[in-house]
Amino acid sequence: MPRDEFWNPYAAPEAPRRRLLGLAAVLGLLVLWSAVAASGLVSPSKLPAPWDVVAAFGYLAWHDGQSMLLTATLWSVGRLLVAGVLVIMIGIPIGIVMGAAPQVNAALSPLVDPFRSAPVVALLPILVMWMGIGEAMKIAFLFIGAVVYLIPMVRDAIQAVPQSYWIGARDLGATPWECIQRAVIPLAMPRIADAVIVAFSVMWTYITVAEYVNAREGLGQLIQNARRFSAWDQVFAGIIVIIALALATYQFMVWLKRRLYPWETQQ
Repeated sequence: MPRDEFWNPYAAPEAPRRRLLGLAAVLGLLVLWSAVAASGLVSPSKLPAPWDVVAAFGYLAWHDGQSMLLTATLWSVGRLLVAGVLVIMIGIPIGIVMGAAPQVNAALSPLVDPFRSAPVVALLPILVMWMGIGEAMKIAFLFIGAVVYLIPMVRDAIQAVPQSYWIGARDLGATPWECIQRAVIPLAMPRIADAVIVAFSVMWTYITVAEYVNAREGLGQLIQNARRFSAWDQVFAGIIVIIALALATYQFMVWLKRRLYPWETQQ
């Protein structure tokens, strides 16, 4: 790559080079981790070696005829999917209405915007008090943690559509709501898709917190049990699985966005 292209944010490397650079970074991190673990400078109770984490992963994946890791993963993914459907069904319509109706936005923004900076984890005791310690509380926690990001992003996506499209639709005889429905929303959909991607990423960051409270199964519960018995190799294995699932979810949703809105995606 020419030097004058190195600091050019519009000159993305080709796909093979991009994959090679990413792989090199991951391998570099693994080599550094292995070197620190093998040197003995850090206690295994604080930083288990990569090979110990791999062994723990094998133990969790299959032991005594069952897979604790698969069971935990299915529970966590199920909770996240249920919360995600609720986030989309409730958050997107509210965001669209706020973006399309300035008076609604003025009324609801003071109730919605502060929660983007609020510590959602602090709401967990309140949810436990209101909803108990069952599945409803865990799904509600994931829902709240994600919807407070989705609604403002959907509103901003609607407001980012140039007014000329709304005016053009009005000139063609459309009603104000038809202008929103037929002109503004379709143009805002790629950015709304970005908001959905962010919402699912946020839910993955909260999954362990949601499952710390009386979860029978789940990756958060698996990590909590391993920590309780000081099995740090299993803790690291569980964290790596969550990171991998979050990355897979992100990549799938980005791929889906590219298929739905190819004109908005820069390769």
